[in-house]
Amino acid sequence: MGFKRSADRASYVLFVFNLLSHYCSSSPQLTSGIRSGKRYHGLQFFTRTMPCITELYFLFYPKGVKSIPQNIYALLTPIALAHLIMGDGVAKKTGLVLCTDSYSIEDTVRLLNVLITRYRLNSTLRIAIKNQYRIYIQQDSMASLVKIVSPYMHYTMLYKVKSWLNTPRNRN
Repeated sequence: MGFKRSADRASYVLFVFNLLSHYCSSSPQLTSGIRSGKRYHGLQFFTRTMPCITELYFLFYPKGVKSIPQNIYALLTPIALAHLIMGDGVAKKTGLVLCTDSYSIEDTVRLLNVLITRYRLNSTLRIAIKNQYRIYIQQDSMASLVKIVSPYMHYTMLYKVKSWLNTPRNRN
């Protein structure tokens, strides 16, 4: 399994690496490439090939296609939700968007249902572009979301929920 982010997110990469380092055979490495005509620099690491990692791969990539597992209700712990937000969340003035563009509508709805039923988050499905869907967590659920995920988020990623951290409705 690989993990890669831009160089300006190096401390976040090191945070994730420290969580997974016992599965890795080497430290994070610098990388660079060209995207949309611009050079970028990043930091990446890879885990070793291990049965537990392979099991996760086949759980989320059955037949080589990225999908949300049927048992996502059990898998989407507060820590996992925090990592989902850190990796694919986009802060909005009125809530938070989860960029689930690469999943089918069925998979996105499965994840949406977990947010609604397990975490009681007021969430809706939005069309990003044709056949690409995103989950929108609405403003009235942000205080609850912050309480659930902020203890597990790296400080450099708190900007995704920052405006909701110290609001009067979230101080209790």
